Amino acid sequence: MTDDRTWNDAAGTNPLDPAPEVLAEIDRRDAACKASPGEVDPQIRLWQAVVALEQWVFINRGTAEAPRPYALAAQAGQMLCVFSSGSRAEAAARANGLVAADARVELFSIPVPAAIDWAMAFGERGVTGVTIDYPQLGAWCPLPNLAGLRASRSD
Repeated sequence: MTDDRTWNDAAGTNPLDPAPEVLAEIDRRDAACKASPGEVDPQIRLWQAVVALEQWVFINRGTAEAPRPYALAAQAGQMLCVFSSGSRAEAAARANGLVAADARVELFSIPVPAAIDWAMAFGERGVTGVTIDYPQLGAWCPLPNLAGLRASRSD
């Protein structure tokens, strides 16, 4: 796990952000899912892009010594909130009222594929899935499907 971080540098960049084209590809795949609701192939392609990220970013609801990722209650059960970038995680923390507009947002990241394994371990605590970039995207994946996606990685 990397250190918790917040960033407000003059350039507006966040070192927990992947290259802009990586985020654009995730957004493009999410748009394809929304254009074809109920079709499985676009969803698979979206989640293949999510598991191909170098790291997953989490909003820390615990302490630096005992990080606890932000999760939310959904109709399908508890969803672990995974973010594709530090910037999106910070925006989500503010949009969801987790911190004041000017407060520090504590984040941590875990390299993928270790992040997938870590997320799947939350199944023992009642988590049923993960959601990506909630509320900006909000697509979700059941934990059992993460195992298959994990297996499809080439590393």
